[in-house]
Amino acid sequence: MTFSFASLSEFHALLVAAPAADAAARAAALARNGQLTKPPGALGRLEDLAVWFAGWQGTDRPRCDRPQVLVFAGNHGVVAQGVSAFPAEVTVQMVANFRHGGAAINQLSRAFGAEMAVHALDLDRPTVDFTTGPAMDEAEVVAALRCGWDAVDPGADVLVTGEMGIGNTTSAAALAAALFGGEPGGWVGRGTGVDDAGLARKADSVARGLALHAGVLDDPLEVLRCLGGRELAAMAGAIARARVERVPVVLDGFICTASAAVLERAVPGALDHCVAGHVSAEGGHGRLLAALGKEPLLNLGLRLGEGSGAALALGVVKGALACHSGMATFAEAGVAGG
Repeated sequence: MTFSFASLSEFHALLVAAPAADAAARAAALARNGQLTKPPGALGRLEDLAVWFAGWQGTDRPRCDRPQVLVFAGNHGVVAQGVSAFPAEVTVQMVANFRHGGAAINQLSRAFGAEMAVHALDLDRPTVDFTTGPAMDEAEVVAALRCGWDAVDPGADVLVTGEMGIGNTTSAAALAAALFGGEPGGWVGRGTGVDDAGLARKADSVARGLALHAGVLDDPLEVLRCLGGRELAAMAGAIARARVERVPVVLDGFICTASAAVLERAVPGALDHCVAGHVSAEGGHGRLLAALGKEPLLNLGLRLGEGSGAALALGVVKGALACHSGMATFAEAGVAGG
């Protein structure tokens, strides 16, 4: 089936109409789990994860044979406010590194058998500094959403979205503050490693952005347009497409989660097909996951972005699904106690 949108209102309508999980497949997977050759609950959260995947994949024997990793890159006008320890040129350089296979996400994608692709969005044309105006107009944010939407392989059995963009932790903090409230200082973190003065500039930039765009803070998609970035919008578009295709998503760090949160605030339940891959060391990530009701699979102090934490969590997903779908039942194994 072909889905298309040319405006934020049309994108919102697709979110509203997105399908739920397959209840029958989930029930069948739960029944199968109760017959496997192990004590009840012995595999802990792996059992819940497998049953959850079954509902979205529509089978009682879910698999993780075709994971897809999508990395989106964009540049941000707000870097003019001194919010990053690195210049915007690093975004271009890192995209080249991704394409030559030299980044952490390349190694993790390869390690867990994921097909990885990188999409750079107008790197020579940063978004508008959101302290001076909307980051994007509607055509720009829709184009970014469409980039993510069109990048998703409907045949993938799980999706990871990652990002690269100097300044994007500031944009993510602005989204989080706009969507969930609280003082800007409670959402900003050190990102690429800013010092105390840089941290203060980030908080001030977020505060000024919120004040300037106060009139749209009750509309999550407008919040994305005014305070977000192209790569954040692309991740949101990809996560939304995955929901329409019933492809489960493993969320990455703070920036990815802030992007995804736009969907949840726009249409409650829009992230029901998402699991949190990890909780990062970036200040607001744990708080954001708690607000979304997502318990992370891993807690390893990562703060790289790129989709790296979610890609690493694919190992947990693969283990959970291999056990669930590959183990024998008591009857099949001829073991007493089933």
